[in-house]
Amino acid sequence: MSDTNQKINLLGLSPARMEEFFASIGEKKFRAQQMLKWIHQYGESDFSKMTNMSKALREKMADVCEVRLPEVVYEDISADGTRKWVMRMDGGSAVETVYIPEKDRGTLCVSSQIGCALDCSFCSTGKQGFNRDLSVAEIIGQVYVAAMSFHAPGERRERKITNVVMMGMGEPLLNFDNVVDAMHLMMDDNAYGLSKRRVTLSTSGVVPMMDKLGDVTDVSLAVSLHAPNDELRNQLVPLNKKYPLKELIAATNRYLGKLPDKRKATIEYTMMDGVNDSMECAAQLSDLLQQVPCKINLIPFNPFPNSGYRRPSNNRVYRFRDYLISQGHVVTIRSTRGDDIDAACGQLVGRVEDKTRRSQRYIDAVQVEEQKPGKML
Repeated sequence: MSDTNQKINLLGLSPARMEEFFASIGEKKFRAQQMLKWIHQYGESDFSKMTNMSKALREKMADVCEVRLPEVVYEDISADGTRKWVMRMDGGSAVETVYIPEKDRGTLCVSSQIGCALDCSFCSTGKQGFNRDLSVAEIIGQVYVAAMSFHAPGERRERKITNVVMMGMGEPLLNFDNVVDAMHLMMDDNAYGLSKRRVTLSTSGVVPMMDKLGDVTDVSLAVSLHAPNDELRNQLVPLNKKYPLKELIAATNRYLGKLPDKRKATIEYTMMDGVNDSMECAAQLSDLLQQVPCKINLIPFNPFPNSGYRRPSNNRVYRFRDYLISQGHVVTIRSTRGDDIDAACGQLVGRVEDKTRRSQRYIDAVQVEEQKPGKML
């Protein structure tokens, strides 16, 4: 028998790659559809139980393949129904996945990288540093674990997850091929069967890859904006120095123009007290987005230790929202969920497992800087 480490993990094969695999072992392409259903709809990883395949094929599969999942090292459920997992990946590092139930939907927030290299100043994940990209199996494994948590193994899963957002740890467009393959699995009728309108990729603005994305898929788009002018965005989102707002807005419109329907982009705007929550910022944001088909999602900042930022008052958030609405924009305020089991994306995994102590080193460095003579606190 082959060494386990050399077995092919079928969990990470997109529909096209699954067909290629079965063809490579002399089987018909329709076996790919059967396997996708067993894995992603029934949650079955034991080949001996896949009874619509011959015994000889099942034995062959057991010898050369596996369905290997991420290891769940932490799970909790909030009083409001929000679920959070920390999953350990190959190499020992972990990522965070969050399920948010609402009246008419269940949204899963999925990570694409271990850590993040973009180092946005207000993001907890960025302070943990960047480790590596996730494989297709590690990305779709988060969806698998969440989807199968609602029923017993071997039973056809219920549709609890109606939406997936690539908005967890990492910048999805910097792990382009693996993220695209994983999203194709999410939308395949033999796997998770999600609508293209209900799979959303969130980017901080990697402009060339936004254009490439529009050539290979038509999922929904979210843009992590967070500032209405280049000067401020350069501070909050360093990637802006490479792809400034003019280029980002143009790329957003180009992507929307390739979609076969009249979908809008979601503009994510994290509001921080005294930083980007003024009425001047509201006016600049309104002007910036006048020609962009979009809805604006205001996100009151969720503080983490030594971030240097504070959450604005509700009055400031509502005033900002009301002005944007008065200018004709569609605006929502993201409600805080799961506070009793932890805070925003990236904070939970940093507390559960940070073997390299990157977060602590960052905190120590900030404290040293604050203690220097003449430092304004």
